[in-house]
Amino acid sequence: MENKEKPAPHVAEYKKKIVDELVSLLEKYPVVGVVDLTYLPAAQLRRLRDVLRNKLLIKVAKKRLISLALDKTAEKRKGIDKLKDYLQGSCALIFSKENPFALYKIIQKNKSKAPAKAGQIAPNDIVIKAGPTPFTPGPIIGELGALGIKTKVEGGKINIVADKVVVKEGEEISQKVAEILKRLGIEPMEIGLNVIAIYEDGIVYRKDILAVDEEKLLNDIVLAFFNAKALAKEAGYFIKETVEEMIVEAFNASKAIALECNVICPETIEDNLIMNQRIASMLADKIKQEV
Repeated sequence: MENKEKPAPHVAEYKKKIVDELVSLLEKYPVVGVVDLTYLPAAQLRRLRDVLRNKLLIKVAKKRLISLALDKTAEKRKGIDKLKDYLQGSCALIFSKENPFALYKIIQKNKSKAPAKAGQIAPNDIVIKAGPTPFTPGPIIGELGALGIKTKVEGGKINIVADKVVVKEGEEISQKVAEILKRLGIEPMEIGLNVIAIYEDGIVYRKDILAVDEEKLLNDIVLAFFNAKALAKEAGYFIKETVEEMIVEAFNASKAIALECNVICPETIEDNLIMNQRIASMLADKIKQEV
């Protein structure tokens, strides 16, 4: 029997247009990211599109269509098909000409806080901090205890003794935890674009890499600079950052030796005069005491 080739699956025309549009955008924009829109209300998405339209373009599509578009673009843009590994939830692609780290920062600034709901996935570790609460002693003590939260009563109010992680990043939020968080006024959820990964020049940057602590980074750079400068001075390495201080230190050391050896020179005359005046004053005081 002849082997009959299976007919190619029929693809709706509108789906082909979506894939073609995505391919065109993937080839046009240097920076492409995958975002998760799960739990993002449609009204909020419209607002973000308006607010961020000068910084990025958001395109929502089915995972299958996004995958096809990434595969079609892979020949022209090395490694862009790796973004398929990050397609999760209700996903979308973002297109931009901004630096990936600057883009991530822009997106994070346009998020708003929201209370947690049962069944949602924690975007980060959810922590209940130590400190006073508005609650008077009652059943709430047992409810907090059931979550491993240590408490004590002070001034007629319940105090939380120590910080407690009630939900770890990536875990589902239970009904009990959601209720306690609401009663404590804690809003751990963020409404906005949840960045999963961003691609540029063959490299895919994951969320954990993009989330740079700028203050810590700056402090680390400053500390590294001073450590390097101290090492260069110790090694006698002349560069513009060390030469002035090294000359000053050398001058002061030479001057100290000259003073110790009673060498008279323009740099030591004033110090010698002051020193001799002090010696003369001490001798005069001693003579007075003896007389």
